[in-house]
Amino acid sequence: MTDRHQTLTLLLFSAFVAVTLGITTWVSRKRHGSAEEFYAGGRLFSPMENGFAIAGDYMSAASFLGVTGLIALFGYDGLLYGVGFLVAWLVVLFLVAELVRNCGRFTLADVLAARMSERPVRIAAGTSSVTVSVLYLVAQMVGAGSLVALLLGRTGGAAQVWTVIGVGALMVIYVSFGGMRATTWIQIVKAVLLLGGTIALTVLVLVRFHGDVDRLLLTAAERSGHGDAFLAPGLKYGGDWTARFDFISLGLALVLGTAGLPHILSRFYTVPTARAARRSVVWSIGLIGGFYLMTIVLGFGAAAIVGPEAVRRSNEAGNTAVPLLALDLGGGADSTGGTVLFAVVAAVAFATILAVVAGITLASSASVAHDLYASLRRRRREPRSEVAVARVAAVGIGVVAIALGLLARDLNVAFLVGLAFAVAASANLPVLLYSLFWRGFTTRGAVWAVYGGLVPALCLVVLSPVVSGSPGALFPGVDFQYFPLQNPGIVSIPLGFLAGWLGTVTSTEVPDEAKHAETEVRSLTGAGAV
Repeated sequence: MTDRHQTLTLLLFSAFVAVTLGITTWVSRKRHGSAEEFYAGGRLFSPMENGFAIAGDYMSAASFLGVTGLIALFGYDGLLYGVGFLVAWLVVLFLVAELVRNCGRFTLADVLAARMSERPVRIAAGTSSVTVSVLYLVAQMVGAGSLVALLLGRTGGAAQVWTVIGVGALMVIYVSFGGMRATTWIQIVKAVLLLGGTIALTVLVLVRFHGDVDRLLLTAAERSGHGDAFLAPGLKYGGDWTARFDFISLGLALVLGTAGLPHILSRFYTVPTARAARRSVVWSIGLIGGFYLMTIVLGFGAAAIVGPEAVRRSNEAGNTAVPLLALDLGGGADSTGGTVLFAVVAAVAFATILAVVAGITLASSASVAHDLYASLRRRRREPRSEVAVARVAAVGIGVVAIALGLLARDLNVAFLVGLAFAVAASANLPVLLYSLFWRGFTTRGAVWAVYGGLVPALCLVVLSPVVSGSPGALFPGVDFQYFPLQNPGIVSIPLGFLAGWLGTVTSTEVPDEAKHAETEVRSLTGAGAV
């Protein structure tokens, strides 16, 4: 890219960073240092504010960069990600949002501890939450690296490294000093910017084709080199039975994984009531639904206007399809309009990454402090010390995410998020549903459900083509691939539910009927909720 692209993008990005750091500074002066303030923002957000924040948290680099890139490269099959991400919110709305808000306080483990032995379930749930969060963070770091590679024309390897480190440092600052309140406002600002940028690009794509969607799709199919197959299922997932099972596995992970994501569950605690939590989800469904409809237009627009080959030359995984589309829509690389539009889109993508990593880091550091540290400490301390541990944990999690993000920088960000969703659906969703709806569920069942989904999911990923045995793997030079699918959900999700059932039926523990009744009343009515 030209010096003008780089300069203008950096200026816009710097402006967003300055605004968000100003929000963090303002909030840090007003906070009181309590656990409720740090983890839940004092529970003072309205449903609309929280709905925008949830949308900002959920519409990540995987959505803006990865999904659009997959549609540009694989057409119809890339739509699965957008459809899966959106449909998942129906599970959240009907099964999770209100009940979790009533039963918990700050984290997923709070829901489990309401009727189980506290220490083992907190350790299990905390471990799972941190693992899922780190996997999700890696995808955001990869998105940051892809943008930097595009801006620097693939000549600045050291600059990519330092930029990813800079993103990590900023997310630690947001979380450590601003907590949930600053993170929420950053996500609201980011959601508005992202929706505005996406609407502008969608309008420009439709104007380019005079509002004729058929012409857009036919042009995309023609330029793809695959003809009508580009608009039909099977281009990416229809080659053989292995690919078809991978398709099913990915769909299960996307639809069921959202309800187990720690940073999404923690957002329900930032509103004052369960009704507000449900209304927050309604707001977020509207915003997220509109966004994913527009990514379909942008994906096919990138295929029709930029072309899949140009997208692949820029980034093999397709992560730079949207910036390249903006460049072309604005008039090309040498035009002022192209420079401005490219810079705006790149800056919005950077803002997206910063806001999302802040939310994920906060959720994972809360799990470390509120669940793991609180369970392992030997004597009771003031809540303020737990918040201090959360701030330290944010630094450690940031370091791990940066390191893994640099390692996985050539993988598609939407694909990486699919792995995080699979782990969340395997480890967190079974124990959450069993705890809320199964009267006879026991502590052993809860622990087995978490580890029975978490361990197989991680092991299958390690033994899959994602890590070794294929040209696009993390370690292409070695081959210890024994599991043929790229996404483990089709195997690990049922194993999580099965392990929870086995743990319960083999347990000698007598289920506490009184605690279950109390939890049931509390989850459905909100009586006694924090």
